[in-house]
Amino acid sequence: MATEDKRQCQGADCNNEAGTLQCPTCQKQGLASFFCSNDCFKRNWSEHKKIHKSTSNPLRSIFAPKVISEPDPATGTRNPFPAFQYTGDLRPVYPLSPTRKVPEHIPRPDYAKDGIPRSEQVFVGRNKITILDKAQQNAMRKVCRLAREVLDIAARAAVPGVTTDYIDEVVHNACVERNSYPSPLNYCHFPKSVCTSVNESICHGIPDQRVLKDGDIINIDVTLYHEGFHGDINETYYVGDKALADPDSVRVVETARECLDEAIKIAKPNTLFREYGPVIAKHAEDRGCSTVKTYCGHGINTLFHCAPNVPHYAKNKAIGMAKPGMCFTIEPMICLGTYKDRTWPDNWTSVTVDGKRSAQFEHTLLVTETGVEVLTARLPDSPGGAVAWPGTANGLPAAA
Repeated sequence: MATEDKRQCQGADCNNEAGTLQCPTCQKQGLASFFCSNDCFKRNWSEHKKIHKSTSNPLRSIFAPKVISEPDPATGTRNPFPAFQYTGDLRPVYPLSPTRKVPEHIPRPDYAKDGIPRSEQVFVGRNKITILDKAQQNAMRKVCRLAREVLDIAARAAVPGVTTDYIDEVVHNACVERNSYPSPLNYCHFPKSVCTSVNESICHGIPDQRVLKDGDIINIDVTLYHEGFHGDINETYYVGDKALADPDSVRVVETARECLDEAIKIAKPNTLFREYGPVIAKHAEDRGCSTVKTYCGHGINTLFHCAPNVPHYAKNKAIGMAKPGMCFTIEPMICLGTYKDRTWPDNWTSVTVDGKRSAQFEHTLLVTETGVEVLTARLPDSPGGAVAWPGTANGLPAAA
């Protein structure tokens, strides 16, 4: 999963960086209000709650705030947010399947029970980047290898006619078979074991009853928790031959793949975390694409998301530099149109505001003495991989 770039705490008397704690009333109203701590939230409640009233408008007295669509008689499925102004053709297809169970013997992260990643909300030293020792580095190698295996299994299942919920089932079972916990499950109350982001969805798509169609593109974002460590990886895949024959789909997917590759080329000790963004942004612009700014790469180890933040856009102000023993992800999100995003009322699914397609690729990297080790590197038999640009002699995409 991508992490959001740094946010300011919404407390009127607070200058701290916000954590993942959100105002529940704002969440229901589709607002983004983050606080650094529960104490700060309580202290500012009397002033903060005023914005809940200010968000009301005359239309609320005309239209009911919640509109529930009737299930399709033929399929029993429904769109849970029929009044929402969607930006593209993609729609959620509910009901969601019941929460999948993880056997009790499998170790799980602290948020597995109640959805709150308390270990990530510790403020003392939260900006300090962890240096892993040899044993911890080996643990990261192991979990990332397992994550790659699971992603490859999921990719082989992503064919026309299957639902994204089926892919979630495949991922969940593959994690359990490897004595691993699927990290997204109940992370900040995310309801599924994997993120599946289709077409205009940028990231954090919730697997549901939507059937994949020939011509779709899908990003599958897998993270495992194994023996106390997380391994994170995602790739975007073509669904059927129509997607492979569509120049725009190939342009955005292959550009995203290349952007990650270009960023990894400069990854080594002493590279500043703000240096990856300009490399990614330039390559995306050369291909006529844009780079999402809301979400960024992140540190990863015993925590799912931690320091450092790794933005993917130019002129960012990321803090710190790579040192041997650090683990972090780079995961550029590239769009055919504008980089601006919008979030569905499910509070997770991020989509492009113009409804144009988006693609993403991610690796977990370990900084070594001389460069980086790509812990989630593709295997010889990994599905997917780079494809030729349709209609060109050299198979390379031309700048738009």
